[in-house]
Amino acid sequence: MSTEPETTEKAGPGTPDAPEAPPTESRAQDGGVDEAGAEDGSEGASEAGTDTEDGASAGVTEGESGSGGAGGGDGAGAQVSEAAAELAAQRVERERIARRKAEKAGPIESGTKLSGTAADLLAAVRAVEGGAKPAATAFAEPAPAPRRPAPEPVHRPQPAPAPAVAPGTPAMEAVEAVRRVLTEGGAPEALAPRIAAALGEGADAALREDPWQLLRIGGVRPEQADGFARALLGAACGPDDERRGRAVTVWLLEQAALAGHTALELPALGTALGRQGVPDPDAAVQSTLAEAEALAFQDALEDTTGAAPRAADERDGEGEEGEEEERPVRVLVGLERYALAEESLADGLARLVNSLSKETEEAWRTAAEAARGGAAELARAVAGHGLVLHTGGEAARAEPAALLDAARAAGLRAFAVCHTADGSRRLAALPGPQASGDTAERGVGTVAGLLSGAEGPGRDADGALELDLLIVLDAPQLDVESAAMLVESLPDEARLVLSGDPAVLWSAGPGRVFADLLAARACPQVASRVPDPGPIGELVSGIGIGELNQVDAPGKEIVIVPVRDAGEAVHRTVQLVADSVPRAIGVPADQTVVITPGHGGAAGTRALNAALKERLNPGPGRFGGFDPGDRIAYTPAPGRTVPGVVVKADADGLHLSCAGAPVIVPRERVEGAVRHGWALTAHQAVGARWPAAVVVLPGDAAQMLSRPWVYTAFCRAERHLSVVHGVEQALPQAVAQSLARPRTTRLQTLLRTQVPSAAD
Repeated sequence: MSTEPETTEKAGPGTPDAPEAPPTESRAQDGGVDEAGAEDGSEGASEAGTDTEDGASAGVTEGESGSGGAGGGDGAGAQVSEAAAELAAQRVERERIARRKAEKAGPIESGTKLSGTAADLLAAVRAVEGGAKPAATAFAEPAPAPRRPAPEPVHRPQPAPAPAVAPGTPAMEAVEAVRRVLTEGGAPEALAPRIAAALGEGADAALREDPWQLLRIGGVRPEQADGFARALLGAACGPDDERRGRAVTVWLLEQAALAGHTALELPALGTALGRQGVPDPDAAVQSTLAEAEALAFQDALEDTTGAAPRAADERDGEGEEGEEEERPVRVLVGLERYALAEESLADGLARLVNSLSKETEEAWRTAAEAARGGAAELARAVAGHGLVLHTGGEAARAEPAALLDAARAAGLRAFAVCHTADGSRRLAALPGPQASGDTAERGVGTVAGLLSGAEGPGRDADGALELDLLIVLDAPQLDVESAAMLVESLPDEARLVLSGDPAVLWSAGPGRVFADLLAARACPQVASRVPDPGPIGELVSGIGIGELNQVDAPGKEIVIVPVRDAGEAVHRTVQLVADSVPRAIGVPADQTVVITPGHGGAAGTRALNAALKERLNPGPGRFGGFDPGDRIAYTPAPGRTVPGVVVKADADGLHLSCAGAPVIVPRERVEGAVRHGWALTAHQAVGARWPAAVVVLPGDAAQMLSRPWVYTAFCRAERHLSVVHGVEQALPQAVAQSLARPRTTRLQTLLRTQVPSAAD
């Protein structure tokens, strides 16, 4: 590795002296500085304070922290550039305010005259709609770290760059009725359409009867709902109200899901309820269960002898007979949505494991014989089993690609999916007999595209995918709902291969499907022995096992840039992207990604994007702060980010080019769905790679660093990695000691019940 004191015009190649190894992200794997530690990285917790990786913090606007970083100029002009940037930002903000006052229609205007609690509430909701995590974690224990929020649920897979479609709106009369109730309680009117849609017919009466129903809207916190309830109910409102206990219980379970849990252990839930001022947590939980707003489970624990007991999965707590009664159990409480998805996933996996087609045996034998190297072992495992797990780094993707080619050459209906469009393009471009660079011709797509029907094979009369083999790469990014939908879509006797790097950040949504399957040992596991090449591959391989090694980088593949504070970090980052990397490495600015722990703070994505825009694509930001040519990060659904570029703006909305496809984001959705995208969080970047990456580790992110975050961030670079290093010894300590925070899930227990071989 080299240090780089040379981000100036005359800087030459760095020297192979490497002080500290590359930085790592915050505790929240991908999270931001403010996150209570999103285990697997809720990609954006690092918003200093309350922002989260994938979303803006409550009440913070897109350009808020951007002006104080680096203007992008060279050393001496930094002060002038910063002042000019501040004046320009103020001028742009004044213009935006003037425009909003002039426009009479549109949701963007709604709530602009609010103040106090109502304004905070509206700001929090807008932040969540943009993909942010909750303002603060609901659990202080080793449990949840609020992950990027997923406002309204239901299976959401959509084709990667599909045009944004505004959700269906309820009847205007219903919205107006809800708006009157909100006004009476001092809440922002902008919430009316979402509340009317969430509560359905008679929403106004339901909200008046139970004001805590406001907690159903993403971004609303208990204290805000309490204020609304006091305004409506007066003296009849109290902390011991049964309605409040139920609403807060459900809210806590939703917060746990945002942190990656599919359920919570009863003691942890009780403790969290106590912290929210619920006087009788047990009564609140029982009331929630009685109203069927949550489900309870008893799962048998593994005994201390190491034998894997059969799990008891009883929602109603019925006693077990005989000696089973003595077996220790844990009581879990979860939302029906995630409980059913996890059970459906376990059932579907058991079906695949236990049903193998004899009709395709000859074709599978042919495919196994055609495969070579590491792919041969994988092909043999798939030929004899319905479910196979494959682990390895970036270079190991060649093995599932070879399996895909061999299966298709043998006449089998095979298809492979990746987490992102960039991942599918890279997979399609790998060498092989069917290599063409065309994803459709190679039989490659994305998870979202396959589930939506935009990519992949058709479905038969029963709705099952017409496949003999499905290969899912980037498997650690599968949340429990997406995984359940994939497995439910496979016909009996089909084979499923889940392939991925277990060292990267886990999924943005609840569950840890790939990790649970690896731990359950319910099927064959094939570990690739192909290492990632070059100095970057050597570096990340060490990080994966907890070692931050010095690596020789004679071609400046790895450069360490020490900085003293966040302001210097922003300044040096701009110089690297705009000057040093293009000049010394030959990678242009538009092929370099900047990765930082979170959105907020003096060196978060907002500050970095503001400085990078000023240097690389200055403009007035006439449409919601955007100009043609701006790099953006578009969020078509919570937990999914698509990089793109602004093409133009007109009455229809903001026109983007995402993964080569045109996307139009309606003007009312721009503020919540589009961010500037020169700088991303690690979770936003996972699944994609760039020729060069600049990873920024400001000093205020030291306590949030974790091994999975660092590993994921560093892996985004193909040819060159620059680390803007301001965390000193916190980096090696995080790599050695800070692992992914645990998630509470039930998949392993369910698999032990469904697949007896899991105990082997």
